[in-house]
Amino acid sequence: MNFELKKTLSIKIKRLDMFPNYFFGIAEINGEDYKINIQGQSVFTKNSIKLPIKFKDEKALLRLSGINGSYFEDIVNYEGKSEWIEIGSDRILYYLADHQDQINIIDVLSRF
Repeated sequence: MNFELKKTLSIKIKRLDMFPNYFFGIAEINGEDYKINIQGQSVFTKNSIKLPIKFKDEKALLRLSGINGSYFEDIVNYEGKSEWIEIGSDRILYYLADHQDQINIIDVLSRF
């Protein structure tokens, strides 16, 4: 069985505004604009992602990248379809709090 991760899709950050406990903005997937919400993980779900497009894997590696070659990664569980891009991860939330202006792409890597 091949468990090598490959880039499934790229989320281009167009605008990301910081609020006290979350980030909210606009992102693009395959030429379509979607609202994006990034917040900490909840008591009920561990690190998670919901997407407005079809996704086949139950887990994904999110790679945030941007200027100066900087990047950050976290593993999340796919929690189903949503009208928005919804990411729940304490690690990503805290990283963005310090590096918001440096990140412009979120690559989603999975097995499929």
